[in-house]
Amino acid sequence: MRILIADDESMSRKLLQKTLERAGYEVTAVENGRLAAEQLCLADGPRLALLDWVMPEMDGPGVCREVRKRNVQSYVYMVLLTSKESKEDVVAGLESGADDYLTKPFDPEELKARLRTGLRILSLEDRLIEAREEMRFQATHDGLTSLWNRGVMMDLLGRELARSRRENVSTAILMCDLDHFKSVNDTYGHATGDEVLKETAKRLLASVRSYDFVGRYGGEEFLVVLNNCKPPFALARAEEIRRAISQKPMPSSSGPVPVTMSLGLLLSHEWGFRPLEELLHEADVALYAAKAAGRNCVKLASPNTSLVAPEPQEQAHIRMRR
Repeated sequence: MRILIADDESMSRKLLQKTLERAGYEVTAVENGRLAAEQLCLADGPRLALLDWVMPEMDGPGVCREVRKRNVQSYVYMVLLTSKESKEDVVAGLESGADDYLTKPFDPEELKARLRTGLRILSLEDRLIEAREEMRFQATHDGLTSLWNRGVMMDLLGRELARSRRENVSTAILMCDLDHFKSVNDTYGHATGDEVLKETAKRLLASVRSYDFVGRYGGEEFLVVLNNCKPPFALARAEEIRRAISQKPMPSSSGPVPVTMSLGLLLSHEWGFRPLEELLHEADVALYAAKAAGRNCVKLASPNTSLVAPEPQEQAHIRMRR
């Protein structure tokens, strides 16, 4: 663990540094409060600090206030070293943002014990942050493929459509569905089907730019959003995604599994200011057209050649055979 020592007295600083290095700490030593604050506010700065109360340029409580004010990403555990013993001084030091204090002269073993307390608190904070991030991930990502889930994709797509309208650019919406996926589960088992879905997610992500969006829409259906996608290139991009899925069988524990994908493509600039739900419906109708055309192809949704949606019974039958 890295620790910062701030003390303007050279001999005290060196003795403290040797004590802590023998205890296994990686020590950064500075001689004034300004340098201490700069180090502690770095993104990768030390997370433990021993601060002398009286220092040039900025005193120990001033360093504490500066660190807390900047609200650095990771918590910094700060201990004030002081010869002040009055209750008023102790309260003032703790209210400045210090976590603990030691009165000089202090016992080295007591210092190490207090630092171990700091380490336990930092470890607890790390675990809480890890748990919070895990909960956030689970709330926004699909549990199987780790792609964005449907709710997040709707939000991202809505924001992107609003941006594209403001900037007069086009967003490409791709409704993608694996062909005959039910037969994969029936032939190889659901565990292999899950492996195919995971591999599909990897290939989709590898086929788009870092600022495009890929999510699992449901079952074997995926939603891809190509941001600021120029219309002349959209169909070629969709074909690249289709080939990424179909050109090579999916590896699995059951051996290679050949899989193809059908895609419905919609270019937002061709549809004006229609609601998000309507655009998704039209992309889904284009996907149905790709299924009806023999699968493993891309069909473009066009308001000029309006595709007729299938009857509910027929559409349900096609989805079952996807």
